[in-house]
Amino acid sequence: MLTLPTPLHRRTFLRGAGVAIALPWLDAMQASGAAAERATPRRMVAIETNMGILPQFFFPTGDGATYEPSRYLKRLADHRERLTVFSGVSLPGVTGGHAAERCFLTGTPHPERGGFRNGVSLDQYAAEQIGNQTRFPSLVLAMTNENPTLSFTRSGAPIPAEKSPRQLFERLFVQGRPDEIESRVESLRQGRSTLDFVGDQSRRLNRRLSTTDRQRMEQYLAAVRDLEQRLHAAQEWERRPKPKVSASPPEENKDPRQFVERSRMMFDVIKLALETDSSRVVSLFIDTTVIHNITHHGNRPEVLDELSGHEQRQFDALNEFLTSLHSTEEQGQRLLDNTMVLYGTCMGSANSHSNVNLPVLLAGGQFRHGQHLAFDTENNYPLSNLYVSMLQQLGLEVSEFSTGKSTMRGLEFRTP
Repeated sequence: MLTLPTPLHRRTFLRGAGVAIALPWLDAMQASGAAAERATPRRMVAIETNMGILPQFFFPTGDGATYEPSRYLKRLADHRERLTVFSGVSLPGVTGGHAAERCFLTGTPHPERGGFRNGVSLDQYAAEQIGNQTRFPSLVLAMTNENPTLSFTRSGAPIPAEKSPRQLFERLFVQGRPDEIESRVESLRQGRSTLDFVGDQSRRLNRRLSTTDRQRMEQYLAAVRDLEQRLHAAQEWERRPKPKVSASPPEENKDPRQFVERSRMMFDVIKLALETDSSRVVSLFIDTTVIHNITHHGNRPEVLDELSGHEQRQFDALNEFLTSLHSTEEQGQRLLDNTMVLYGTCMGSANSHSNVNLPVLLAGGQFRHGQHLAFDTENNYPLSNLYVSMLQQLGLEVSEFSTGKSTMRGLEFRTP
């Protein structure tokens, strides 16, 4: 019987004389050809609604696997065994009411303060590591007529979101004329030439700098080289045929009052993007500002009923999305099995602008689900720990992210 060699771990070092040198990526670190072909991609979709979710209709009664579902969770009853509900979680130090919406995936504290600088978002951290495996390293999306985003670069710069499901569909699946392709390739080439020039000028400058400034310049040059590699990969993808799908592009709809219908259209295109492996990392900001006034309900029954109606329809749309992922097979598994879907909000109560006890759930992604993880509603457990678990489930070797210093307690990985 042929025994296949065990692949080297990426954390392997060369050690000697008190020195440890990390190895570059080697063929020996890859799984054997047959095993690599069988590997199913792991994916992540992160969704935030920005006007809170009524906590009394979201959080279940009881904890563990025997919890009693709430009004909203009953809309997801078909997926009970495929999701985990969290209570008593928040992002440490993320305060400021509505200002917290830009920190849902970064966990960067105190966005309400002057001079605030955001950190890298969960999706972009993941895209840095696995984004080169697909045509689009990540899809940054928003259902809004404004300019918010969930996604931020390592320097904290916001990444503009695609707001049109139709335009997203065309980016993903419409090839374009040969002259358009060549024009995009030429633009990428020019970008690389500029980076080459800047890099050369930086190296000349480096000889005149102090040791501290040289270190800063080295970090800058490393970022330049990383961007060069991304541009090179983008050039190669431009000439590859895009996947073909039988679905028709969605119609344009810019009516902010129809945010649920617009979300449904975006969910449909996201599912196609995942199914065709066009991207494995997606963020979606759902702007519900149009219902802002009724989120300040003052516990008036008629206003609560109206707001609850809107939110139940949001959970219906989420349920349809999860169902579409679960109904799609890939390599003998379900698309949802290999896709983590994070759904939550930046406010525990929009009525009081509270940023604690956030309504959050996680579906899919090879976790042991079917439970309510109930933490202390007064002294909240870090939601950012969940982000560490999600990154690890993508296959990344991380032990912390933002304010998250460990994996989520009680959330276990499922053995394939």
